[in-house]
Amino acid sequence: MTELLSIILAAGEGTRMRSAMPKVLHQVGGLSIVGHVVNAAVAAGSNRVAVVTGPGHDAVRQMVNGFAPQVQFFEQAERKGTAHAASMARPLWQDAEGYVAVVYGDHPLLRGVNFDAVLSRLTHGFDAAILGFEPKDPTGYGRFITDGDRLLAIREHKDASDTERQIGLCNACILTFKAEVFRELIDKVRPNNAQKEFYVTDLVQLANEAGYKVGYGVAPEQDVMGVNDRAQLARAEAQFQELRRDDFMRAGVTLKDPSTVYFSYDTEIGRDVTIFPNVVFGPGVKIADGVEIRAFCDIENTSIGAGASIGPFARMRGNVEIGQQVHVGNFVEVKNSVIHEGVKAGHLAYLGDSEVGAKTNIGAGTITCNYDGVNKSKTSIGANAFIGSNSSLVAPVTIGDGAYVASGSVITRDVEPDALAIGRARQENKAGYAPKLKARAEAIKRARTGK
Repeated sequence: MTELLSIILAAGEGTRMRSAMPKVLHQVGGLSIVGHVVNAAVAAGSNRVAVVTGPGHDAVRQMVNGFAPQVQFFEQAERKGTAHAASMARPLWQDAEGYVAVVYGDHPLLRGVNFDAVLSRLTHGFDAAILGFEPKDPTGYGRFITDGDRLLAIREHKDASDTERQIGLCNACILTFKAEVFRELIDKVRPNNAQKEFYVTDLVQLANEAGYKVGYGVAPEQDVMGVNDRAQLARAEAQFQELRRDDFMRAGVTLKDPSTVYFSYDTEIGRDVTIFPNVVFGPGVKIADGVEIRAFCDIENTSIGAGASIGPFARMRGNVEIGQQVHVGNFVEVKNSVIHEGVKAGHLAYLGDSEVGAKTNIGAGTITCNYDGVNKSKTSIGANAFIGSNSSLVAPVTIGDGAYVASGSVITRDVEPDALAIGRARQENKAGYAPKLKARAEAIKRARTGK
């Protein structure tokens, strides 16, 4: 397989985003914009990936390294244009073999197949190939100057003539070269333009002048959508969600109201899953076959076993494992917990930093009190236990298999298997005392208000 080095340009600040963080860190589908581009490059077969960042962009490096530790980073200290940015990855391209791709880092819907549209031109005899598209409105885009299947030049909009601005085929976001061609030409780019910047697109004209054969591929407009401001970010998110919804429905998932369900870039869902309206999936969700997710659930970093029923109004976060045939009902929150097969937590409960054994029943109002203000501790509940309504389980605490916790209890000590635990104050009834309490309350009110 031919080697591929992808150089992703992510040094811009994105001033039109009006944001304190770099543009490429804004998210689409729960993943940063540049993260999507990295994934596309890897999917295209890149054995080496370089990301060029601006000064002070440590957050970009940290984010990318969090899911793609193989990526190498280079800094463009002075912003002198895209060719100058690409040249910053010199330690990689100076001895690269195979192909070099230069990719703009602000295209969140980019896919591996878009690389293939131009890499295939290189495998068929071209020395360079650039990805193009035909936007509904070409204003602002660089235009392709072509002759048949040959690309002669890319003219930036501000440098284009009136005639050239009538061209509908525009520069997208991937430029590919045979490594030796890129190496020969990259340092020959000159800032002969209105902005006095070094444009990577000038490599097309330089390659033609050197006698190389330059071609082009074409991508759908939606795949190469760029993001420069919040409105474009919202459009990219909407397009991403529409694509994901279609993918899941084709794969056997029922969406009761597709436009109200939101997915992340890594959501995994099995067959015969039913998802009701107004459900949001954050990153890290895996759902097995036959699950039902009812309305108004918010789920992230969670795996859900086959046949489980979740919601409505359930919240799951922070590394949750839900077993098969589990029922987590309305207004139940689960955090950093393992819930084993057949557990029922029907309503109004909080299960945090806990493990619940198979077929245990969690009554309404149950809380695992996992945080003491300094430390978080674990609650362990065995199999076939019964936790009565309105119980507070103060961690660290263990409740054995088959144990029964009486409703309204505050449990601070371990409960042995098959034991009954009662942790509540003794009830006392005082005959005839209620009128005295009412009279005392009225006297206090008169003293305060004078009435």
